[in-house]
Amino acid sequence: MKFAQWEEQTKRFRQQYERRRGQQDRLLQEQAERKTDLARNQTEIENYTKARFLLQEAAMFAREQARQNIETWVTGALQYVFNTDEIAFKVALDEKNNRPDAQFYVVSNYDGVLVETKPEDARGGGVVDIVSLALRIALMESGKQQTDGPLLLDEPGKHVSEEYGMMLAQFLKGVTQQTDRQVILVTHNQYLAESGDRSFEVILNKGTSLVTERNAGGPQDS
Repeated sequence: MKFAQWEEQTKRFRQQYERRRGQQDRLLQEQAERKTDLARNQTEIENYTKARFLLQEAAMFAREQARQNIETWVTGALQYVFNTDEIAFKVALDEKNNRPDAQFYVVSNYDGVLVETKPEDARGGGVVDIVSLALRIALMESGKQQTDGPLLLDEPGKHVSEEYGMMLAQFLKGVTQQTDRQVILVTHNQYLAESGDRSFEVILNKGTSLVTERNAGGPQDS
């Protein structure tokens, strides 16, 4: 082999070597970048996993707090209105299709035997009325979901026996004092009508509503 040929071949080998070396450098750089990306992604996954866990824990804590708050409000309402400690309200939390679910029960104590029933199956419609009323109050007063403004009620305790009407009126009076929230209601119940700080009687006469303001001494024209 002549020197010129050898020199040319050496030059080609050197060029090929430089190309391969350049390819190797690029591959090593890409490998380093991929490792960096992988490490960053793993860190993000760990952070997301921790965040998800914390959110789940926070959600569980919030649900538990809400459950206790609702049970306290509704149990207190039932026991106060019906003047008995033998009744309570229970919220059973569960998950269905990866979504939180709640079931409501009224727990009655019959001579030491605790019986759980759905509110609509427990002691008639009056219980449902009180449960519904107390649930509304509890939800309005619960944590971040707390809403301002008056409590508007249409025929509260409509199915509650007349003998419990006074207790229901006193309960609502207590709600206004405890929550500092105004209660505005429409009712045919005499006890509820007379329990308000201001009470108006509306009578429909030949298509016209006649409104009079009532007080302890009886109705007055307004």
